[in-house]
Amino acid sequence: MNRVRLLVLNAALGSLDYSVPEGMRVEPGSVVVAPLGPRTVTGIVWDHGRLPGDEVDASKLRPLREVVAVPPLAAPLRRLIEWSADYYCARLASVARMVLSSGGALGGPTTMTEYRLTGGTPERMTPQRAAAIEALGDEQGTLRELSEIAGVSTGVLRGLVNQGVIEPVSVSIDRPYPQANADHHQPALSPDQLSVAGTLVNAVEARKFEPFLLDGVTGSGKTETYFEPVAAAIRMGRQVLVLLPEIALTENFLTRFEDRFGAAPVQWHSSLKSKERRRAWRAIADGSAQVIVGARSALFLPYANLGLIVVDEAHEISFKQDDGVRYNARDVSVMRARFEGIPVVLASATPALESLHMANSGTYTKLELPSRFGGAQLPAIKLVDLTVEKPAAGRWLSAPLIEGLEARLEAGEQSLLFLNRRGYAPLTLCRNCGHRFQCPNCSAWLVEHRLSSRLACHHCGLETKPPETCPECGEGDCLVACGPGVERIADEIAELFPEARIAVATSDTLGSPERAAEFIAQAEARAIDVIVGTQLVTKGFHFPELTLVGVIDADLGLEGGDLRAAERTYQQVAQVAGRAGRGAKPGEVLLQTRHPDAPVIAALANGDRDAFYAAETEARRDAGAPPFGRWAAIIISSEEEREARAAAVRLGDTRPHLDDLYILGPAPAPLALLRNRYRYRFLINARRSANLQEALRGWIEQQDFPPGVRVGIDIDPYSFV
Repeated sequence: MNRVRLLVLNAALGSLDYSVPEGMRVEPGSVVVAPLGPRTVTGIVWDHGRLPGDEVDASKLRPLREVVAVPPLAAPLRRLIEWSADYYCARLASVARMVLSSGGALGGPTTMTEYRLTGGTPERMTPQRAAAIEALGDEQGTLRELSEIAGVSTGVLRGLVNQGVIEPVSVSIDRPYPQANADHHQPALSPDQLSVAGTLVNAVEARKFEPFLLDGVTGSGKTETYFEPVAAAIRMGRQVLVLLPEIALTENFLTRFEDRFGAAPVQWHSSLKSKERRRAWRAIADGSAQVIVGARSALFLPYANLGLIVVDEAHEISFKQDDGVRYNARDVSVMRARFEGIPVVLASATPALESLHMANSGTYTKLELPSRFGGAQLPAIKLVDLTVEKPAAGRWLSAPLIEGLEARLEAGEQSLLFLNRRGYAPLTLCRNCGHRFQCPNCSAWLVEHRLSSRLACHHCGLETKPPETCPECGEGDCLVACGPGVERIADEIAELFPEARIAVATSDTLGSPERAAEFIAQAEARAIDVIVGTQLVTKGFHFPELTLVGVIDADLGLEGGDLRAAERTYQQVAQVAGRAGRGAKPGEVLLQTRHPDAPVIAALANGDRDAFYAAETEARRDAGAPPFGRWAAIIISSEEEREARAAAVRLGDTRPHLDDLYILGPAPAPLALLRNRYRYRFLINARRSANLQEALRGWIEQQDFPPGVRVGIDIDPYSFV
């Protein structure tokens, strides 16, 4: 190759042509550094003829500077980048940047300093020093890692370094990870698990694309079942990707994985430090990382030899990214498996309606685990009609739920209360003048968080101290919390049961893997009596002593304009109900509701999932909604409200008039101001026959938007705010 076309990692530049210096070896997928004016840019050598651009005379081409010492991006990954950019109406460069998301990984060999014992003794032995020396043994790691192992401060260890008892050692940042052993521990599986696992193992060994929907009730042992095809891939020397929806679930998964395979998997999520991301990225690219567990962004990593993809809790909306490239990792995982020619498993107790439709139509292979593992029974679900069983004034727990909590506390069992509202109260106002505390950057109320003594916006992240006086009327001691959040429910329980040990489980309190691990350890050690949590506790956790689940407001998710509200409510409540009775003791679920006759609430009470999905399917069919039609959204935003409105109106005036495309809008978005940007929305409903992406691109590309206006396209949207 004497000339190449680069996909440059700058969406504004597009593709650029360069010459290849004599002696430099490049191939499609090579990551290179190229000159651009007085600076350099990173780019990816792309397949001939697959990137747009005019042919430039060879005499005008500048030579590449260098080839980065990482493996070239394989053809299946390049095809995935192209498909994702096309399907989600995103720029190729924006998708490619997700692949090269660890900038440090492109650098050369790098070392770091770790520490280990030398065998010497300090001049003065203290109890802490003695404990550290005994605990560390042959351990080696950073001072922070060793301090956690030894249970002492880093200051104690630094003192041992100064005494020569601990010595520094220079090691490569890219040192290999401990290897998993497919035969470390073979668990006893039920006949249903063995049958499903056998099918998945055969698919891995066949090395061909096949999508599976693993539909198993809560507590049926889906994780242990899909660990068997993971083991098969490890034996074949192939890599496995397991996607999880929440970082908080990672610690629980890591423990179960290590018990099964004798070593932890490689992690990939936003909480990793830059050095950890570099090490993981390079191990994934060279194939030495066997099993990778991560958030949705792990889907775009450059796997050397991928053999299986598992999407756990595949129904979860957190797999949908709502900024940047607005992709759905559940759907993209199926496409990556298709390009790689490997099986993909979508595992869930409450599958997305689209996934069920694909299984029922034969596009996906459906595998079922219809009963709980080990003879455990699904919990009994009872409705508490709040129009009859009214809580006391200023309270949120009904008498039946209070009685249930009291019975569990007396029996030494655990309870979980679910309310999908973070903080203490969703709204704070002044009792004197009625002033409501609103975010200055967003059209949203500030949420009171008493644990951190803050008023916070859950959209832009703004935090401020609650004022001592009302900023509107100046009255002091007049602020009133309206409505409940999980912190308020926890306070109510503490007042009712002062002896109860209570834990609040939200993204605020379990925001890191370390905090999540501490919470899980306390719950498993029965150091917690009552867990009060948001959607974070609806999945993945297995606490055998948890026998009561109370849903504070089962109707909450049905409010607002969410077009998937009924399905999402069913999934959340069914998942949280599944936390009860997972051990030998039977479980009970109490749903507090003001609408016991609502179809989704009745379906939950009757345990009739099939009836709910059938009714929801017909409603979607009548509305031309997914999976029978397509949705898309266009979001116009600007820091100037007038500019955003004018741009939206101009775009609306030029809308395409197609028989299979129905365009609603423009209208102010429900969240009309977000992060100081005014927002207008279009909602597009398309028939399956429509070429939706081509129509949207053609419509938008003919517009000349002002510099301050941003235009975002959201294919298959999940958020309608």
